[in-house]
Order: sequence, then structure tokens, then C-alpha cells
Amino acid sequence: MKRSSALLLAALTVLCTCGLATGEDSEELFMDFLQTLLVGSTEELYEGPLSKYNINADAKAAIAELKSCIDGLQPMHKAELVKLLVQVLGSQDDA
Repeated sequence: MKRSSALLLAALTVLCTCGLATGEDSEELFMDFLQTLLVGSTEELYEGPLSKYNINADAKAAIAELKSCIDGLQPMHKAELVKLLVQVLGSQDDA
């Protein structure tokens, strides 16, 4: 569990840094990244939310491991994360 948490923290740090460096809304970047991480593939991550960034080999390995952890979740748990993401996205639309 500690390893997964460390990988998630590393991925979030990369995303926030990339978003701030380009002036992009880091919250929007994070939500796109999270949505793709939950329901997409690593290729979709690199073609979508991360397409503007030069991702080094270590970061790619961390993202692949994080994606593998998420894909290894029980379907019920993954579905609950997707529901949570939908709620968060819905609350942003209301703001």
C-alpha cells in the first residue's frame, strides 16, 4: 500500500508541476488525468492529458505501475472511484 501511495504522490506532483509550468488549470489537468487513469489506457494518458509534456522513463514506469494498481482493483471498488469522479466533475459544473 505504501508503494502505491508513493506512486500516486509522485504522479500528482508531476501533474501539478506540469500544469503550473504551462499555465494550464492544474485542477482540470488532474481531473482529465484521473479520469483517463481510471477508465482509459496508458496510451490514452500519453495521447490525452499528458500529450503536451515530455515524460521521462522513470515517470512512465511510475504511471504504468499506478495504472496496473488501479486495474488490479476489484470491479466494485473501481466502479466506486468512477462514481466519485463523476460526482466531483458534476460539482465543478455547478460552480
